[in-house]
Amino acid sequence: MDLSFTDEDCAFRSEVRTWLRENIPETQRPEDVAGARAWDTAWQRRQFDGGYGGIAWPREYGGQGLSLVRQLIWFEEYAQAGGPDIGCGFVGINHGGPTLIARGSEEQKRRHLPKILAGEEVWCQGFSEPGAGSDLAAISTRASVDGDELVVNGQKIWTSYAHMADFQELLVRSEAGAIRHRGLTWVICDMHTPGITVRRIAEMDGGAEFCEVFYDNVRIPLANVVGEVGDGWSVAMSTLGFERGTGFMKLQTELAVALERLVDDANALGVLTDSGVRTTLGDLRADVLAMRAMTYATVSSAARTDVPGPEGSMTKLFYGDLARRLHDARMDIIGVDGLDRSGRYGYDIGEYLYSYAITIAGGTSEVQRDIVGERILGLPRNR
Repeated sequence: MDLSFTDEDCAFRSEVRTWLRENIPETQRPEDVAGARAWDTAWQRRQFDGGYGGIAWPREYGGQGLSLVRQLIWFEEYAQAGGPDIGCGFVGINHGGPTLIARGSEEQKRRHLPKILAGEEVWCQGFSEPGAGSDLAAISTRASVDGDELVVNGQKIWTSYAHMADFQELLVRSEAGAIRHRGLTWVICDMHTPGITVRRIAEMDGGAEFCEVFYDNVRIPLANVVGEVGDGWSVAMSTLGFERGTGFMKLQTELAVALERLVDDANALGVLTDSGVRTTLGDLRADVLAMRAMTYATVSSAARTDVPGPEGSMTKLFYGDLARRLHDARMDIIGVDGLDRSGRYGYDIGEYLYSYAITIAGGTSEVQRDIVGERILGLPRNR
C-alpha cells in the first residue's frame, strides 16, 4: 500500500474543514417524502456548487477530477464535522454513478452524471427480489427484447428510496432459459415509466425508506442498457464492488467518530474506572484503527484500478461486525438512556437499529465470507 498525505492534501483538508463548518445545514431533515427529497437534494447541490460534489469523478461529467485520497479526506472531515446522512442520494452517488463512469456509454455518462452530482436526479437500486436477496444470481424478473426496447415483468424488494427516485439501476433476466449468472442485463430504468408500481415497506423504527417495486410490461429503451444485453452479471459486480468498497468509506469514518463519542460519554458517566469498560473500549479502538488501515488499503488499490476488487468484501464484513459490537457496547455501558433521542446523550436510535441492517445490506455477512474465501483465499466454492 502506498498512501500518504502531501502538503497539498493537508491544505485541502483545511479547506474542507472550513467549508463544512460554514455550510453544514442547521435545519432538520423533514419527515414527509417531498420535504425529505428536497432537503437531501438541496444539500447535494450545495456541495456541488461549493466544489465538493464528485471529488474523484471526472471533470468532464461534473466532478472535480481529484484523487481518491482527496475523497477519503473529505469523508474523514465530513464525519468529524457531523455532516448529515446522504439520504436519497446514496445509490446515485455511491455506486450508480461510479458504475456509469466505469461501464456506461458516453451518452449515458453525459446525460446522467452531472445531474446526479447536482442533486437533480435521484436513483434507486433494483437488484434484490423476494426469492433472490443476497443470492443475486437467482433473480427472476424478466425482460424480453421487442424491437428497440426491453419489456420488463416482475418484482423487486428492499428498494431504498424507490418512492423518491427518478431512475433505477435495474438487473433483469433477459435470456429465456438462462440460469444463475448467465443472461442478465443491467439497465437504466426511468421510474416514471408506465407499468411501475411502488409500495413502501414500514420499518420497526417508524420509517419507510424501503419499497417493493412491481413491473407490468414496463418498456425500457435498449439504449439504456449499460454494457451489453446478457452481460449484466459483470456490470452488477462492478456496482457491488463500488457499494462494498469505496461506497463504504463514509460509513467507516463515521464509525470512528461514534466510538470516540462513546468514550466521551463513558467518561462523563464516570465508568472509565471499570476495567471491563476500558478493555471493551480499548478493543473497539484497536479494531477501528484496523478498519481505517483496511480503508486506506482500499483507496490505495482503487486508485490503480477502475473498479474496486473483492477486497471490498473484507472491509464490508469487518465493518458490519464492528458496527454491531460498538452499538452493543453503547447499550451495555450507557443503557437505554443512550437510545433516547431527547435524552442526555442525544443518541439516535436509528444508528443502533441500522447496525443490524448493515450485516444484510449490500450482501449478507455470510455472502461476504464466501466471496473472501473463494475470490481472495482461493478456497473451493461453498455449494
